[in-house]
Amino acid sequence: MSRRPYAARLPIEERREQLLDAALRIIARNGYRACSIEAIAREAGVTRPVVYGAFDDLGALLRALLDRSQVRALAQLAAIVPGALPSTREDVASLAARGLAMVRADPDLWRPILIHDGAPAALRERVDGDRDAVRAQLAEVLAAHSPGLDAEVAAHAVIAVAEHFGRLALTEPERFEDARLAAAITALLPQKS
Repeated sequence: MSRRPYAARLPIEERREQLLDAALRIIARNGYRACSIEAIAREAGVTRPVVYGAFDDLGALLRALLDRSQVRALAQLAAIVPGALPSTREDVASLAARGLAMVRADPDLWRPILIHDGAPAALRERVDGDRDAVRAQLAEVLAAHSPGLDAEVAAHAVIAVAEHFGRLALTEPERFEDARLAAAITALLPQKS
């Protein structure tokens, strides 16, 4: 029986990042159901005790991964969203294209957020809570920008379309190119008279 190569000793924060990266790769590639302590250890090239030395259990590791993913995802969103709502159809199309490019540029981050089949209930609730917070912020912006608009319903629609198009960008990138999806969003917007 061959022995696994010895895993070099790393400072605990580096080890945790390595293990979180390994877990994220597993989830992005094979879904949440494939993520276990054994799978993470194998992906990271370490033993199970090394994983348990960094995290108490799989739940703690997944919560830490979700914390890190939340910070990264919200930072990416903040970087592409302008300070004010887009005022023209072309601005909306540009924002949509930037959002799709963001998802495609970091698929390992966005796949577990947008496609969370098999995720533990606590993780689904966390993603749902984050979505609700983003939706509420969007509704406030829409209400301020467009008096008379049912901002709550509009925010639901925008988030639903954005998430669906993000999933299409990840699962069928050749069929649903960024330009095609952005053009569809533009076509849904009313023409100014």
